[in-house]
Amino acid sequence: MKRSESSPATIEAPKRLRTLTADLQRLEAKLRRGGGADKIERQHKQGKLTARERIELLVDPGSYAQEIGLLVAYDQYDGGAPGAGVVTILGRVSGREVMIVANDATVKAGSWWPETIKKILRAQEIAMRSHVPIIYLVDSAGVNLPYQGGVFPGQYGASRIFYYNSIMRHYLKVPQISAVMGPCIAGGAYLPALSDIIIMVEGTSFMGLGGANLVKGATGQTIDNETLGGARTHNEVSGVAHYRVASDEACIARIREFVLELPPKSLPAVSISEAAAAASSAARLYEILPEDHRQPYDMRQVLECLLDAGRLEEFQADYAREMITGHARIGGIPIGVIANNRRMTKSAGAGPPRFGGIVYTESAEKVAFFIDTCNRHQTPLLFVQDVSGFMVGAEAEHSGIIRAGARFVEAMATTAVPKIVLTINHASGAGYYAMAGQGFDPDFIYSWPTGRMGVMEGDSAVQAVFGTQLDKLKRTAEDPDAQLIADMNQVRETYERELDAKYAAARGFVDAVIAPEDTRSALELSLRTALNYSGPHIGQFVLPAC
Repeated sequence: MKRSESSPATIEAPKRLRTLTADLQRLEAKLRRGGGADKIERQHKQGKLTARERIELLVDPGSYAQEIGLLVAYDQYDGGAPGAGVVTILGRVSGREVMIVANDATVKAGSWWPETIKKILRAQEIAMRSHVPIIYLVDSAGVNLPYQGGVFPGQYGASRIFYYNSIMRHYLKVPQISAVMGPCIAGGAYLPALSDIIIMVEGTSFMGLGGANLVKGATGQTIDNETLGGARTHNEVSGVAHYRVASDEACIARIREFVLELPPKSLPAVSISEAAAAASSAARLYEILPEDHRQPYDMRQVLECLLDAGRLEEFQADYAREMITGHARIGGIPIGVIANNRRMTKSAGAGPPRFGGIVYTESAEKVAFFIDTCNRHQTPLLFVQDVSGFMVGAEAEHSGIIRAGARFVEAMATTAVPKIVLTINHASGAGYYAMAGQGFDPDFIYSWPTGRMGVMEGDSAVQAVFGTQLDKLKRTAEDPDAQLIADMNQVRETYERELDAKYAAARGFVDAVIAPEDTRSALELSLRTALNYSGPHIGQFVLPAC
């Protein structure tokens, strides 16, 4: 899979963004090794490729692919569940955008943790919303039994996967291709059974509601797995599978043929032009963001590194300058840009200056109108988040900021065009919601390593929790005692940990933490994926009218 060639190493001065990106890349490299060298070797000795080797063969050579949810559960289970045992990739196969779900059998034999379900469901939601084919590379021992209580039951337990299978197959007509390339056991067998195409690999694949050992225990019947549910059995006897191939490599080649033979995708609702390079290199991004996340910077310089030719046709450029809105292109695709301006700006007339990253009444109204315009023109939206929240105080309340904020949120929530989110720094308070936070079902949501997602910053939380005590001590000219200082520091440390972009990614609050040099490629691929479907992008999936 092609990665961007620029690197943070090309910049000499140490920067916060550079340090956090290097930390991220080290963590990602570790997670991509899955269960480790010995487990990879074991997979090879079984005559099988690993999940990542299969994906490397499947996606188009030289194309950019975006992994979704790599960091999920990385800080749980004592580090024993890298990637939650499943690899989910947005990429191109035979020139077409697809979602790929591949069990990583080097991690606990590809068994399912609760977070495995979360990742598979997210991949299915992307396929459903954008109507792109989804490919399952199945190699799983089934439920990770010690954690079955978080896997088996519930509205978003494993059964939800099969519900989504059925919705895609019956209503949405989303192509689903399943390759059984290892074990596929118990309820997990319904995933390929509900697909359009099932391929099995001779000698290494098995599909059955129970393996040979379970059959012997339940019925007393003695049988081997190959006879019970191997590739030949399900192609010759049961008719469950549709194709039988000799190897993993042959299986991948067949999948690429199937994708190539699918009906052509529909034309996008927007006019895509030839792509132009950004005005500034991605390496420049490492110099723009300040060392202290609280300090201002020029958001327009960031946009110059992301947009085609760095060009933004600003909408109401002189009004409510704390919010930047305008029309641009990425990879030739027209988009509406909504970004938080982190610089202090002048108010109209003799009013006081306005803080960067804050949403005021006028800016909320400006953005709501802009969203409505983009929606009418079917223009996808890119939200570039660095928002500290909505303005508070008497003047803000009297100006009707609650009404204006609600108008902003409603316009964002009900727009039917694709929404892509990129968090640069802060994603705080209600401002995070208005800027297309995860709860409002953006098509894709990414963060840089500098992203900080939370209700408020640690210092603000300390003031909210301990403010009354501190004010009392101040009135009596007393200093906080050691216990109070320790309690305040504990709050700060907790907020600092939970504000980290990796913490959000580990819990699926963002699809991926991406390096600045990969941002344009990730955004372009996401936009092209979303534009496979010209219907309304509202909710996890929208069924056609009956």
